[in-house]
Amino acid sequence: MTAFVLALAVALFAVLLLSLFSGGLLGFAAEKFRIEADPIVDRIDALLPQTQCGQCGHPGCHPYAEAIAAGEAINHCVPGGQDTIDKLAELLGVDSIPLDAEYGVEQEVRKVAFIREAECIGCTKCIQACPVDAIIGAAKHTHTVITSECTGCDLCVEPCPVDCIDMVPVPVTRQTWHWSPPPGVGASPARLPQLIPVRQVD
Repeated sequence: MTAFVLALAVALFAVLLLSLFSGGLLGFAAEKFRIEADPIVDRIDALLPQTQCGQCGHPGCHPYAEAIAAGEAINHCVPGGQDTIDKLAELLGVDSIPLDAEYGVEQEVRKVAFIREAECIGCTKCIQACPVDAIIGAAKHTHTVITSECTGCDLCVEPCPVDCIDMVPVPVTRQTWHWSPPPGVGASPARLPQLIPVRQVD
């Protein structure tokens, strides 16, 4: 019995030493071969709309942010439109340019997907196509769109074999309506001195 306990203790001690050695080796490797992330990529990515639609030619917003940081044009994001292009230009210190029409046309009214449930056959192809998991349902059961999560990328429309998905305008309600910011809001005061009051009005 004593020999068994001793053997067990030795085995546990050996496993402990091996674990400590492996952890130390992994920690050293992580520190030695660590790749510093480019902070400009994260700042660019924060300005993109996060639709993950792929219209820019990249599989998502972050890959496009990396491409912009590497020198790709800033005007390929259709969902972000001209407003996003202007913000990217300001961030990067370059001239703003119009949206490249080869990638799409900016929609004046935001749209979301709508599934005509009576015609849905439950094939799940739209679920697989949605980059933000805004469609719920199961095989051979009716699917539906979570409107609040839909980004309007329309990637679910083409795969539908029965053409039961429409892109419909988002109704304007008190929750969805916003004031359009007046010209100059958010710009640098140095660029727009006329926005700074010259005296306090009593």
